[in-house]
Amino acid sequence: MRISDLTIAAFVLVLGGQQAAWAQDSASGRGPIPPRPIPGIALPEPDAPQSGAAGAATIAPAPNAPTAHTALPLAPFSSARDAIKAWMRDSTAGDKAGAVRALEYAAAQGHLTAQFKLGRMYAGGEGVPTNDLKAFEYFSKIADENADATPGTADGRIVGGAFVALGGYFMDGIKGSYVKPNIDRAFDMFHYAASYFGDPEGQYNLGRLYMNGQGTRRDARQAARWMKLSAEKGYAPARAVFGELLLRGGEGLPRQPVLGLMWLSLARESADPARDAWIIERHEVAFASASASDRTAALALIERQQVAGSRAPQR
Repeated sequence: MRISDLTIAAFVLVLGGQQAAWAQDSASGRGPIPPRPIPGIALPEPDAPQSGAAGAATIAPAPNAPTAHTALPLAPFSSARDAIKAWMRDSTAGDKAGAVRALEYAAAQGHLTAQFKLGRMYAGGEGVPTNDLKAFEYFSKIADENADATPGTADGRIVGGAFVALGGYFMDGIKGSYVKPNIDRAFDMFHYAASYFGDPEGQYNLGRLYMNGQGTRRDARQAARWMKLSAEKGYAPARAVFGELLLRGGEGLPRQPVLGLMWLSLARESADPARDAWIIERHEVAFASASASDRTAALALIERQQVAGSRAPQR
């Protein structure tokens, strides 16, 4: 029996008919419909008032357009595939400038992986100066031109990741640019990534918005629903938060300390110590305050899951 089966079985026993109340997102009235078109025709001035519907945002044109940013000179590659090979070769050789030129060429030819990689590079300053606006423009191009990509495919995962990145930028805005904080647009981005593409990070962020009542009404059941979906895909932060939700209960959610400890333990196992110190801390606090019987039961659930997983046929 998988973790998801154990969890569902436990909730059915305790919640009865209540589970179905938060197993669907119908109450929000937002299905997996593509958000409003993202890119605009031209870049607005940083302080220019936005036009159109309230809360709407004008986004950048394609990053390869002259108004988007000044790209490095494009090498005479024969195709996007040729440019990707050059990128891999130059990256291995330590030629950062050559690697970026190759990616820029492939991205201009519509290569999704190149566009996404450049977005991540500019967002994190990996081999290029950090430039959140350039990153935003690449992610915008991906999302606007590929919103109907097939979920579960390599392209679908890239596009889902782009929507998640856009949600993060709409949460905080980009200082000194036309990208202003817009919680409604952040909700749209995370919701589409979560519901259409099934992106675990998108599901986690959407759950956080429901927990805090940002961009939507506060709804603990919807928060639990999205956290659970993300947790079952192995996303450590969602496992930790879902575990805490079950430990606390309240707001229409029954308290489930054993399941809560189980999810926190699984989060601890998959946490990155350098990045997820908060998960390790919360796991330690929860286990220290739990009863001996709850700790034993939680560890037994984990062991049963691991045994079941080892016996499952390999695909």
